[in-house]
Amino acid sequence: MTTTPVPQLSFRAVVLAVVLATVLAAANTYLGLFAGLTIASAIPAAVVSMAVLRALSGGHILENNIVQTGASAGSSIATGVIFTVPALVMLGYWQDFKYGWVLAIAGLGGLLGVLFSIPLRRSMIIEQNLAFPEGKAAAEVLKAGEGQGSVKVLAGAGLLGGFGKLAAASGLRLIPDSAAASAWVGKGLAYLGTNLSPALLGVGYIVGVNIGIVIAAGGVIAWHVAIPVWLAYFRDTDPALAATVAGLDATSAAFAVWSAKIRYLGVGAMLMGGLWTIFALRGSLLTGIRSGLQAARTDGADIRAETERDVPMRLMLIGLVLFTLPLLALYQAIVGMWSVSIPMTIIMIVAGFLFVSVSAYMAGLVGSSNNPVSGMTICTILFAAIVLMLMLGRDSEIGPIAAIMIGAVVCSAACIGGDNLQDLKCGHLVGATPWKQQVMLGIGAISCALVMAPVLNLLQQAYGIGAADAAHPNALAAPQATLIASVAKGIFGGQLPWTMIGIGAAIGAAIIALDESLKRSGKSFRTPVLACAVGIYLPMELTLPIFLGGLIAWCVERRLGVKTEAEREHAHQPGVLFAAGLITGEALMGIVIAIPIVVSGRGDVLALPEQWQFGQGLGLVLVAVVAWFLFRASTRPRAG
Repeated sequence: MTTTPVPQLSFRAVVLAVVLATVLAAANTYLGLFAGLTIASAIPAAVVSMAVLRALSGGHILENNIVQTGASAGSSIATGVIFTVPALVMLGYWQDFKYGWVLAIAGLGGLLGVLFSIPLRRSMIIEQNLAFPEGKAAAEVLKAGEGQGSVKVLAGAGLLGGFGKLAAASGLRLIPDSAAASAWVGKGLAYLGTNLSPALLGVGYIVGVNIGIVIAAGGVIAWHVAIPVWLAYFRDTDPALAATVAGLDATSAAFAVWSAKIRYLGVGAMLMGGLWTIFALRGSLLTGIRSGLQAARTDGADIRAETERDVPMRLMLIGLVLFTLPLLALYQAIVGMWSVSIPMTIIMIVAGFLFVSVSAYMAGLVGSSNNPVSGMTICTILFAAIVLMLMLGRDSEIGPIAAIMIGAVVCSAACIGGDNLQDLKCGHLVGATPWKQQVMLGIGAISCALVMAPVLNLLQQAYGIGAADAAHPNALAAPQATLIASVAKGIFGGQLPWTMIGIGAAIGAAIIALDESLKRSGKSFRTPVLACAVGIYLPMELTLPIFLGGLIAWCVERRLGVKTEAEREHAHQPGVLFAAGLITGEALMGIVIAIPIVVSGRGDVLALPEQWQFGQGLGLVLVAVVAWFLFRASTRPRAG
């Protein structure tokens, strides 16, 4: 008796995955430029897939798994691009985002990430059986078969998040973007502010109270300790900045000091976190890489089960060559010297494979949302910049650009590598075929890469990216790209506050020591250094709502009496969907609003008359309402 093969890479699954991937890539692009964070998109994609395919009379679990696999590339490609590529515009190398170049960086970097992660699957998922929390959660959602009810949660939250964005300063101006209070206190100052974004509450809910506390602690270090201390005791070390600050109000002064000095504490902490991650995982990584390569050499000859078949090793090697050669040509077009472009390509390949391995392992331990990609990217750019400086000289104008190009490809590869292993973990749990997932993720990566440049150009024209100016007073901060531009430029003849970076590295070392102490004592609360570094280099107004979102997640656990990790994952599924809806709705509305702004050339094109524009009090009320809905959606009794 023969059985009909279960459909996986069906035409409708591929089309739906591509549509969802591009939408989620656009949403995560806005979110990442705005808040410096992106969210894993596998679970929302799985829920939408189940509802859509069910409406089309069908939808096997393996078909839905293929959809979420391809769609999840949206967050990965967006992360890889927004952390690095905007730095090329900030440095003046591009005036806008060049379509072909962005496509090459994102697409080829993503494909390399898929290829580099293939040899790691067997070791990390089967032999070491790492947790891969997002992959496990997505598998549980697929097995539960949640559909229409969950889609209603996503849609309702999306409308709420979209309204929050429409009501803010770039839309109707019903409320401002943030609420803040500040005052001079002696020689120092006090500042407290919060963004009025529903999406940030959603981000905080998804990352949880532990990460929310650590991110907020980073904000406290920067805004409540470092800035007042610098103003009170060290302003004489920089007379120019001191003179600028003297003529500003307390809020503007706080941001001026943070931008010029204090955020570099985050660079140092991030660099220390990246180096520590590589050192701490050295043994496990070597074992995993060796085991994976050994399994790949058999080329699947000893494997009979469909659930164990990866893309063949020979095709992987052919793909590696085919995808590397265009990058070599790209680097050659930048520097114009084969003696430099060839070493650039070698650095890219070695760093790419190393950091894909680190990213995959960290995704297996703590999940993709907590993956230290920022630290790994800065490590790559610092190393590449130093090598290029020795080859091109410290005064080279193209050196920073070349270093960022290497880092951009490596960052895209590392992001997609960690995501790939999450998806393969989900597939392993539901009985999928690995090579089909790997092909689908490659398709998803290319699909996302195709839309990145237009989305970036739209956001740049409408809001501005990086430093605010008169034309774009509410520019998207792009914190990682801003720091990467500063670091790359600083290596080549620029000025970097190395003292602040060194102090930041010391802070990072102290946080690592605390985290190791908590680990040895068996505490559930941990202090991941990259989360604290994010808090240091984000504006205070972004860290506070993330903490509040995490606090809501903690309140949900107390309300539901959660005691075990399994109970925690099940309890948070409706809240995660609601939070994802808030994030996606606000991000997509941000992109929709950008269209009339660009067409009209006016930032206030949608603004209501002034008498209808309310202050931050109404904004705080609206955020409180969103928080209540999030808590209610998370604690409402579910059928069964």
